[in-house]
Order: sequence, then structure tokens, then C-alpha cells
Amino acid sequence: MPTDVMNWTLPGADGQTILGNTHLPEGSPRAAAIIVHGFLGYKDYGFFPTIADTLARIGIAAHRFNLSHSGMTNETATFARPDLFATNTWNKQIEDIERLIHALDRHELVGPGMPVLLVGHSRGGVASLLCAGRRAVAAMKPVDAIVSIAAPDSTNRASPEQRTLLDEQGYIEVTSGRTGQTLQIDRAFWDEQDAQPGAHDLLSLAEHIPSPTLVIHGDSDPTVQPSCAEHIAGAIPNARLKLIEGGDHVLNTPNPFPIGAEPSVQLRTALDCMTDFVEGILSPR
Repeated sequence: MPTDVMNWTLPGADGQTILGNTHLPEGSPRAAAIIVHGFLGYKDYGFFPTIADTLARIGIAAHRFNLSHSGMTNETATFARPDLFATNTWNKQIEDIERLIHALDRHELVGPGMPVLLVGHSRGGVASLLCAGRRAVAAMKPVDAIVSIAAPDSTNRASPEQRTLLDEQGYIEVTSGRTGQTLQIDRAFWDEQDAQPGAHDLLSLAEHIPSPTLVIHGDSDPTVQPSCAEHIAGAIPNARLKLIEGGDHVLNTPNPFPIGAEPSVQLRTALDCMTDFVEGILSPR
């Protein structure tokens, strides 16, 4: 049987709403996990519910959520708020993650006072690592552990071709293969990086992260090169790398993927690796 799930909302960046689901462990939680989706992703996509359910089964309150400017609502068939998607930036994503961390501190989410684990997929992995790196540079309390899955090793600076388009029209278009929608990305996404290059230098920030970090990547990922995982793991002082044989960008997981369905060999390998890693953090030998 799937674990019990609680729905919630929080105010996010620019006052926009963060929609979330918490998978509840039996009894008191041992830790809290914040699960961050990537570009064109959302909290209900593919393996996110299964990751949350898996963590709940080892005693972790697992919070999966839609970033406030993801453009997604609980209407999963479409980007219901393309206007928000257009104005998304790294700073807004990091602010959303910080809102969840603070909500834990304020007892607004399940798991206050517990160790905090960040789990991020693709650009969600980048946002999680940027958040942890900025915390370290600012001498803030570190998160207790990080799991990065299929993350790029940079924040995606604009190419010369993109610069020309941004100068001409102020935005770039991207098409969702899932919904068929053509979505805009406003130039604020890149202007922010130009204005704050140090705060967006992923690998430099990663060097400051003190948290134990597990870097997972499929060795057959056609979207983000596996070498990105090697660069990330090489930059973080306390990181371990797990390349998964035959794994693609979503670890060979279809969307939707119901909780309890038989996972791919690649997803099962990642889940086992993740639970072993987390157990080692929570129950050190």
C-alpha cells in the first residue's frame, strides 16, 4: 500500500503559491526530504511520487512540490500558468526551497527539527546545489545531505544565438514534448545570471558544500551528459558518484508512473543507492 499523503500550500517567490504533497512515514519522522523537480517538470511527474514513497518507508517525511514559477498546478495535463513559467529564474527556485526549509523550522511542514535532505532532479538538482552552496558561502546552517539526479553542471548561460533572440524579442521559446505547448522564457532568466555570476557559478559554489552528497546519473542520458555528474562529484568535498548502467535522463521511468508499479532496473538501482546513502547519514556506523 502507498504511504499516506498530505496536501499543502505555501507562499513562494513573488507571493506565488507552492503546491505540495507530503508522504508521511509511520510514527515520528527521522528526517525531512525536500524533492525538487526540474525544467518542464512537476511534483507528480514520473518517479517523484515513487521517490517520496520510498523515503517515507524508511522514516522520512518526504515533501514533493511544484516550484512556484513552474507554470504547473494540480492540473497535470497542461502548463496552466505559462505566465509564471516565463518569469522563472534560479533565484526564485532557490527562494522556494528556502521557504520549505523555513516552513520546517516554523512547524508548518512535517519534520521540524529533523535532519533535512535535498533531492533534486535535473535542473532541480542544480537549484538544490546552488541553494546548498550559497548557504555555505553565507555561513548558514548546512542541509544534512543532498541527492542530485541527472543534474547539469552549470546554470545554462545564453549562447550567442540566444543573445541575439533575447535582444530582438526579449524572450526565447521552448516546446513541451509532453503537452505540445510553446512556452516563453523571459530574458530575466539570463539577466539574473549576468548580474550575479558568482551566485550562479555551480561548480565554484559546489566546492564549499559541506553536506554529504550522492550524485546519481544514467550513463546513457541523452539530455545531460554523464560527465556533468563527474564534474559535480569532483567539486563537492564529500560526494560520491553513482553512474547507472543504461540509465536515461529519467532512469527509464515512464510518465505517469503509479506508486507501487514495478520500477525499471535503473530506477530500482537508484532507489536502493539513495536509501543506503540516507540510512548511512541517519544511522552512521
